[in-house]
Amino acid sequence: MIDAISNELSTRVAYLDQKPLETIYFGGGTPSILKKEELSRLLSTIQSNFEIDPGAEISLEANPDDISIESLREWKELGINRLSIGLQSFKAADLEWMNRAHTVDESQNCVRLAQSEGFDDLTVDLIYGLPNLTMDEWKSHVQTVIDFDVPHISAYCLTVEEKTALHKMVTAGKIDSVSEDVQSEQFLILLEMLEANGYAQYEISNFSKPGFESRHNGNYWKGEWYLGVGPSAHSFNGTSRRWNVANNRRYMKAMNEGSNYSETEVLSAENQFNERILTGLRTTKGVNLDELEVISVPPAAFFTKIESFIGSKWMIRNKDVISLTKEGRLRADYIASELFV
Repeated sequence: MIDAISNELSTRVAYLDQKPLETIYFGGGTPSILKKEELSRLLSTIQSNFEIDPGAEISLEANPDDISIESLREWKELGINRLSIGLQSFKAADLEWMNRAHTVDESQNCVRLAQSEGFDDLTVDLIYGLPNLTMDEWKSHVQTVIDFDVPHISAYCLTVEEKTALHKMVTAGKIDSVSEDVQSEQFLILLEMLEANGYAQYEISNFSKPGFESRHNGNYWKGEWYLGVGPSAHSFNGTSRRWNVANNRRYMKAMNEGSNYSETEVLSAENQFNERILTGLRTTKGVNLDELEVISVPPAAFFTKIESFIGSKWMIRNKDVISLTKEGRLRADYIASELFV
């Protein structure tokens, strides 16, 4: 796999049009299981083919059970300066249900260990909306990460998607579905507790202390260019979207044979408009309406719906910028879809 990814990196130089890399993100899988030599090779390939900004944010997604003093020191030596740790929960039953390999003790210990080895730019993940997660348990989870004093927290609501094992279990009655009211209450608890402790919500699922926003994900929400490499990876260059095959074997076979391993979609002006609405409304900075007109002139109904959402107190407008209120963020996907052209 490392050979295939290195090969793809070497052939994708032109995609970014010589733009220097401001962020590098090892994620979308379990990169923390890679050996130091494998990560080093990937970084060397990137350095050989791309210009890297001297202050680039270099992130690594890490499972708690992969974190040790040795691995932390190796990552630090390679130049990785930001860690994203998937804690998910501090309830043993939840971790077991989600088929997570780490224990509650490993969740507790790995963050302190990372901090002791100098990883100050650190983010942890939590999941809410889980079956049988009580409000008191959720408050305890949130308080635990606050007590860690990490500068960035990401929290995601469990979603039940069709054609998944989870969906089949819910449909069969083996697992109780969680109501939207309960999910919304847990989200508002999260928001209240984090804001009271110095965290600002800058995107629906992301909270940070001043200066610790994720630069990598920020580029996505602002509609900036990005290059994704490896199975399932997505890329965007402003006008087109490209995605690689998801199957590892097919990806490696295609790279070895020099055959096609991706698909590309050229975005229409309407598609670009809708994407800016969808991603922009997820952020607290919102969407600048003047910038939208460069892509496509919104129809009259678009502004009528904006006024309706403002009247419902789900949205606010400050000059030419629209953004969502706390209540609106609970309905972000619905509101965005209503504004699509």
